[in-house]
Amino acid sequence: MATVRRKILLLSAAAVLTASAGACGGADRGLPTPQAGTAVTPAAPTRTNTPDAPTALPTAAPTATPTITLTATATQTPTLAPDAWQSMPVIPTPGEAARRIYGAGLALKNDPHAFSILGDCLSLPYNLFGEMGKGPHHYNLGGYTFLEGAVEWFSDSFGRYGITRVNGFTTAAVLSPLMANRKFCEPDENPMACEYRVHRPSFAFIALGTDDYKSTPEAFEQRMRTIVDYTISKGIVPILATKADDREGNHAFNRIVARLAYEYGLPMWNFWSAVQPLPLHGLIDNRGHISWADPDDFSKAANMNRAVPVRSLTALQTLDTVWRGVTAP
Repeated sequence: MATVRRKILLLSAAAVLTASAGACGGADRGLPTPQAGTAVTPAAPTRTNTPDAPTALPTAAPTATPTITLTATATQTPTLAPDAWQSMPVIPTPGEAARRIYGAGLALKNDPHAFSILGDCLSLPYNLFGEMGKGPHHYNLGGYTFLEGAVEWFSDSFGRYGITRVNGFTTAAVLSPLMANRKFCEPDENPMACEYRVHRPSFAFIALGTDDYKSTPEAFEQRMRTIVDYTISKGIVPILATKADDREGNHAFNRIVARLAYEYGLPMWNFWSAVQPLPLHGLIDNRGHISWADPDDFSKAANMNRAVPVRSLTALQTLDTVWRGVTAP
C-alpha cells in the first residue's frame, strides 16, 4: 500500500508540474560574472523608464504602526483595455495600495530587507540577478550606480534559493502542497505559504506563466488571484511580471497579469515590453527560452541586445523603484 500511495503522489506531482524542463531547458545557467574593476556600461532598453538617482536612501524601516485594515480584494473597476498592457511602462511606479500593504507587513514583522520570487527557472538566483548577492566586488553596475542602494539593502535575498523558485514551476505548483520542500515546510503547506513563513519578505516578484501554457486562461487567472490575495493578506507587496513569450496564445496570460495589477493597484514589471526592441524580441525558440549573453563580453553594451541582461537590469530597477516608492516619507 505504501508503494502504491507513493506512486499516486508522484503522479499527482507530475501533473502539477506540467513542464519540468521549463523555459530554461532543465539547466540552471549562471549569469556572466564580470571581474572586479571592469567597466560594465549596459544600455538601458529603449522602452524602459529609468528613474533618476534618488538623493537619499532609506536608512531604517518606518517605525509607525499602520492603522489600516488589510484586505485582499480588488478595489478598482476592471476597465483596462485588452491591449493596454503593451504600452505600460517597463518599470512601475508604486501607488497607495502598495504603500498600505508594505506598512501592514511591517506591523506583521515582515523583514524590510527581504524579497521573495515566485517563478520558474528564469527566476533562479543566477538566472535573474547573477552575482549581486555576493557583495560589492562581484558585480559592476556600470552606469547604473544609483541601484547600489537596493543591492546592499536586499543583499541577503539575491542569491537565496527560495522555496518558490523551481525549474518548471507553474501557478498550480506554487499552490500545491505536493510540491513543497518537506525539509522546510509544514504538512499540507504549499510552497508559497512556506516561503512566506520561512523568509518573511516585504516584497514578492510573481513571475509565472511560461510553463502554465497548457492551462486555460480561466484557470490561470483563478490561480493568480489566489496567489495575489494570499500575498497581500501576509502584508507582502506583490510585484507582478509579464513574460517575453506567448506559449499560451493571444498573450492571454500577460493580459490577465496586467488586469490584476490594474484592479488591485499593484506594481507590474513589464518585461515583455523591455524585450520588444531586441532581436526576435529576446526569444530564441517557441518554448520561452530567452537570449543569453556571452560571459566574455558582458562589459560591452552590445550584450544589452540579449534578454537575460535586460531581465536582470529591469528586475533590479523595478525592485529599487518599488522599494523607494513605498518607503518614501
